[in-house]
Parts: sequence; C-alpha cells; structure tokens
Amino acid sequence: MLKCLKLFWAAAVLVLPVTVFAGDKLGLGRAALPEEIAAWDVDIRPNGAGLPAGSGDALYGEEVFADKCASCHGDFAEGVDNWPVLAGGFGTLGDKDPVKTVGSYWPYLSTVWDYVNRSMPFGEAQSLSADEVYAIVAYMLYSNDLVDEDFVLSDTNFAEFEMHNARGFVVDDRPETEYALWRSEPCMQNCKDRVEITMRASILDVTPDETAAESTEKSEAAEVAAAAPAAEKEAVVSPAVVDEAAASPELVAAGKKVFRKCKACHQVGPKAKSRSGPHLNNILGRGIGTIDGFRYSKAFKKAAEAGQVWDMAQLVSFLANPKKSIKGTKMSFSGLKKEKDIDAIIAYLNAEGA
Repeated sequence: MLKCLKLFWAAAVLVLPVTVFAGDKLGLGRAALPEEIAAWDVDIRPNGAGLPAGSGDALYGEEVFADKCASCHGDFAEGVDNWPVLAGGFGTLGDKDPVKTVGSYWPYLSTVWDYVNRSMPFGEAQSLSADEVYAIVAYMLYSNDLVDEDFVLSDTNFAEFEMHNARGFVVDDRPETEYALWRSEPCMQNCKDRVEITMRASILDVTPDETAAESTEKSEAAEVAAAAPAAEKEAVVSPAVVDEAAASPELVAAGKKVFRKCKACHQVGPKAKSRSGPHLNNILGRGIGTIDGFRYSKAFKKAAEAGQVWDMAQLVSFLANPKKSIKGTKMSFSGLKKEKDIDAIIAYLNAEGA
C-alpha cells in the first residue's frame, strides 16, 4: 500500500507543472527582427514580388550561360548526357515520354528566376549577380524561341511575360468534385445473400489467346504500317526556297543574327575554318561530309558514302531537326523552330559563304 502511495504522489508531482504552466509562455527566445525575417523571405512570386532591381538581355545571357551553365545543360540548353534539357519539348506533354523543359512545361517565370538565383550554377550556388540571373533567364526564353535575341528581361517587365504553359495547370478540385462519388459507408453485415460467379475471365476476353511472340509480331507490323504514311507525308513537304539573287539585305541581316546560334561550332566567310564543326562555305550543292581534314561522325560518313548532297530540301530538313534528318548525328543543336529563321540563315549562308 505504501509503495502505491509513493507512486501516486510521484506521478502527481510530474503532472503538476504541466497543469500549472501549460497555458503560459515558456519565456524562451524573442520576436524576430525585421532584417531576420527579410533574410528568409527570398522567394519570388509569379507577379514579380520579391524580385531585386536589375536587367539582362538574351545576348549577354548566352555568354553567361556558355560560361556557367553549358557544361551541364549544353550550349543550346539541349542538355548534356543525363543533365536536364531546358529547351524544346513543345507538343510532347501529351506523349508517353514528355519532354518537360522551361519552354514546354514551366507555368511561371518566377520559379525559373528563383531556382537559378538560389541553386545555380551547380557547385557555385548564389554566386550570380541579379543582372546575370535576368540575362540567363532571358537566354532560356530565347533558346525556346519565346523571345527575340534583343529581348531584355528586368524587374519592371517580368510580370508581363506569360509562359507557354501558363494555362496548362488547373486547381486540383477532386476532393470536392469526385471523392464523394466514389465513397460510401462500407457494408459490414448482411451485405449479400449469396456469392456466385457471374462471368469467367476467358469469356470476358481478359485472358489472351495469342502467345507473346504473336503479340510482338503484330505490334511490329502495326509500327511499320504507322510509319509508312508518316514517311509519305514527309516526302511531299516542299521546302522553303531562298533565291540568293532575290535575298533581301534585311533577310541576310536576320540570318546573321540567327547564325549566332551556330557560331560556337561553325564559321562562314572568306576566313572561315573548321572548328568543332565544319565550315559552312559553299554548302548548297556540296556533298554531305566532304570537307577535307574534318573528322565527321559515323552518321555523316555514311551519308557521304551514299552520295547525299546538301540540296535545298536536305538543308531545310536538317536545320529544322538535325537528329531526325540525319539519324545518329552527334550535333547537339536541336534545330530551328521558325520557318522564317531557316529562310534567313540559308540566305545568310548563301551571301556570306559563296
């Protein structure tokens, strides 16, 4: 009995402080100072709230990107190895394997700026100035053909820019609109008079009759049949024709600007030399993979052996989608999305590299 009383009073002593002080402040810490709150309040909102003053254009952003980002993300934001692709992917979000990039997927520009500012470059996070971040983001937009190369992004026009996929997201209202339709109180007793088999799997056709090999053969046949119309469709595409004599100075000047996407690897003009890519002088009518002394990839060597030529159709096709035009090419450039850019760069190559 005495032992029980001792345990009772010990428990009472332990509970007593909780009862007395539970509603009182603990007397620890202090209110955060405004500057301490500001140090944590660093996120950028979709309306531009929180942005620092600054600006940067796509051309300067290309320089910073090449120096700080290209080792992982590629010179053209196409991604290196398994590092994230930042450009392209338009029209793929409904595919089985969508390409989610800054251009195709991200709904808000603020998250791009915020992430680059806080977490990039890899290994040197928060080493960029505000102007450099603005410039890098502007270059990403340019790489996705969302702005022109002279576009300047700043804290004053930031909120005005709407991303390509800004309207591609919806508020998840399933808890209110759907959940109630699929929920009911579970039956716990007297739920069914008897249990019986109503249908067999073989009758429902959920058990396949064909073997795995037969299924594979059908699948391959379907793929071949589907590919044939696509090939026929591609064959009838008529490429844009750029007449060198008729090319306007404005078109050539526009092509010179577009060529900035290529000059990291290629040269054109009287003093042009092959670099990481072959020079592009006299390209129209030239055999593919025929520049002496340049080390071509296997894909280009194969094209050369087949006698393929850089005619207008082949050049337009390659500029639009290099990897599709010459399968196996090692060139990382993803292609020009705008027909006017293709026309312009061909006019420039004709004028400068003839």
